[in-house]
Amino acid sequence: MLFHGTAIIFERYARQTLRSRFQIFFGMLMPLLYLLFFGPLLRDLPLGSPADSWQILVPGLLLQLSLFGASFAGFAIIVEKSTGVVERMRVTPVSRPALLLGRVLRDALLLTFQAVLLVLAALLMGLRAPLAGILIGFAFTAVLALSLASLSYALAMRVATPQEFGPVINAVTMPAMLLSGLMLPITLGPGWLDVVSHLTPFRYLVDAVRDAYTGSYATAHMLYGVLVAAGFAAAAVTVGTRVFRRAGA
Repeated sequence: MLFHGTAIIFERYARQTLRSRFQIFFGMLMPLLYLLFFGPLLRDLPLGSPADSWQILVPGLLLQLSLFGASFAGFAIIVEKSTGVVERMRVTPVSRPALLLGRVLRDALLLTFQAVLLVLAALLMGLRAPLAGILIGFAFTAVLALSLASLSYALAMRVATPQEFGPVINAVTMPAMLLSGLMLPITLGPGWLDVVSHLTPFRYLVDAVRDAYTGSYATAHMLYGVLVAAGFAAAAVTVGTRVFRRAGA
C-alpha cells in the first residue's frame, strides 16, 4: 500500500511538473548565473586545493540547487491547504507517509534533472571530471533534495501562511550556504569559521562531492559525506512522516 500510494502521488505531481516548463527550467537559473558570471572569476586563483576552479565551484552549485529548490518546496502545500486539496486528500485511502514520499521523490527527480543540465553547461565552460564523480554528485544532490523537501513540507504543514514560511526558510538557507563553503572552500577563511562550518551537514556533503569530482573516492571526506547524507535523509523523512501523520494530511 505504501509503494502503491507513493507511486500515485508521485505520478500526480510529476504530471503537474511536466505541464510547467517554467518550474522545470527557472529553478536552475540562480546556479546557472553563478556558473556563468562567478565561475570565470575563480580561474588562476589560489583556492588551497589540488582541484581546479570548476571542480570546486560546480559541486557547490549542485548542492546549492538542492538547498534552495527543496527548501522552498513547502510553498506548494501551503497553497494546497488554502484551496482545499489537502483536505480532500485526507479522505483518500492513501497512507500518510505516501503523501509525503510521493511529493519529495518528485522534487528529488526534478532537481536531479536540473543538476544534469547544470553539469552539461559546466562541461561546455571547461569542467573536467570523471563520469563516476559526476554520478556521485547527482546522487548527493538527490539525497539532499529528498531530505530538505521533507523538512520543508513538514514546516509548511505547521504554518498557516506563506508569510510565516518564507522568513524561516530564508533564515536557514542563507547561513547554511555561507557556512558550508558552497561557493569557495571554507578552509580559505579563518580557523573559527572552519570549525563552525562543521556544525552544518552541508559542509560534509560538499567536501565529498568535490573529492568525487577529482576522482578521489576512498577518502575520509567521502565516508563522512555518505554517513551524514544518509543520516540526515533518514531523520528528515522521519520528521516529515510524523508531521503528516499528526496533521492528518
